Amino acid sequence: MQINRRNFLKAAGVATVSAMLPTKGISREIPAEKQQSSKSLEKIYREAYKKHSQKFNMCGYTAPKVETVRVGFVGVGNRGSAAVERISRIDGVKIVAICDELSEHAEKAKARIQTPGHPALVYSGKEDSWMEMCRRDDIDLVYVAAPWEWHAPIGVYSMKQGKHVALEIPVATTVEDCWQLVETSEETKKHCVILENCCYDFFELLTLNLARNGFFGEIVHAEGGYIHEIGESLFFRGKPGRSWRLKENMRRNGNLYPTHGLGPVAQIMNINRGNRMEYMVSMSSDDFLMNQYSQELSLKEDYFKQFEGASFRGNMNSSIIKTIKGQTILIQHDITTPRPYSRLHTISGTKATAQKYPLAPRLSMAGDHKEWLSEDKFKEIERRYNPPIIKKMQDIAKEIGGHGGMDFLMDWRLIDCLRNGLPVDMDVYDAASWSVIGPLSEWSVANRSAPIDIPDFTNGAWKKNQPHDISLKHGGTTGVVTK
Repeated sequence: MQINRRNFLKAAGVATVSAMLPTKGISREIPAEKQQSSKSLEKIYREAYKKHSQKFNMCGYTAPKVETVRVGFVGVGNRGSAAVERISRIDGVKIVAICDELSEHAEKAKARIQTPGHPALVYSGKEDSWMEMCRRDDIDLVYVAAPWEWHAPIGVYSMKQGKHVALEIPVATTVEDCWQLVETSEETKKHCVILENCCYDFFELLTLNLARNGFFGEIVHAEGGYIHEIGESLFFRGKPGRSWRLKENMRRNGNLYPTHGLGPVAQIMNINRGNRMEYMVSMSSDDFLMNQYSQELSLKEDYFKQFEGASFRGNMNSSIIKTIKGQTILIQHDITTPRPYSRLHTISGTKATAQKYPLAPRLSMAGDHKEWLSEDKFKEIERRYNPPIIKKMQDIAKEIGGHGGMDFLMDWRLIDCLRNGLPVDMDVYDAASWSVIGPLSEWSVANRSAPIDIPDFTNGAWKKNQPHDISLKHGGTTGVVTK
């Protein structure tokens, strides 16, 4: 029997689930911020303030070593199939299963495997084929790149089946599902890793190490974002049921994709490890472009008439976060305005500033803060402060690729941690706290940018948790098969 997400979560013992798409369609007259029912918005607020207790602290947890990491993939469209290819190049990995509802996706992903020794049994044809795959007893890690609303259910189920799980971003779209992932990880002592590749971009890693070495002094403010025009691809025709991202942008109004900008900044500010995000506010512009896209496309194909005149998410969302230490973080999201690509990585401290996007990486220092450092001075600092993972893996990562190499660096680091029994760089508390900004921003936008508290998923353990290690003093032993 095929399942839907609601029935699955009920079966898994979850008391309530996130609101799904309206069964009677999208209103064409109500503003986007009013599309969500008051009931769903009230639930966001209620879940944000619900009390929980910690069962086990997963920050710094060292799971038993896994000499050969046996991987099963769920969701192998564009992102997932690329991950299959990358991970097949890492030593100490065996791809044992590949799952996608569309069998052609699964077979194409299997064909991208680059090395021998991967049986990669295909699971496909049903929406719930992944459950059968996850029940196998020869899988150590489930790697998930399915549509967003399935990330949390697959993650919860995988951990309950005794697997570590790596979830594409965001790991959840509701506050409740963020807590489900946290509590399941603590209960099962299985890692739940957010696949936030931007934490492994070379400049972001450089600024992280600079912060660790006091280069910025006290960090006052940071900025991150995802500004990437994908308007036409958002309306991807595809096959029935494949326009899930468009529907997310129709039923939700807020910062739907916060973690690219927030993840690197959160690591630099030691969020969940000596610091935490306390509360936030959020504001969205109106929609000036998505309805226009739907009108233009409907002139070419009747399929798109169903979207014409509908209310969409505001094009630009700006969310501001206050940390317990008094710092501020600006996170922006815009996927339709014609602007240069930007992740808006900015670190502003009492001694120095770093900035990347939309221009090239730059640094300035307090002594001469009116000018950016020269290219020679920048390269000197880069040579001195690039963390060991870059010095060791940069060339290999660039060769294998994935957004300039950061995707491969992320995959390699995860596998190396599992093989060496090391704590993961991005644990379940990071996964939940970075992703929860999405639903919290929806509530704030709908309530005239009112503030809302950010849940402490560590339940107070942030006060003693230690920053993750970037020194490679331990691990770094996993080889790579290059071309």
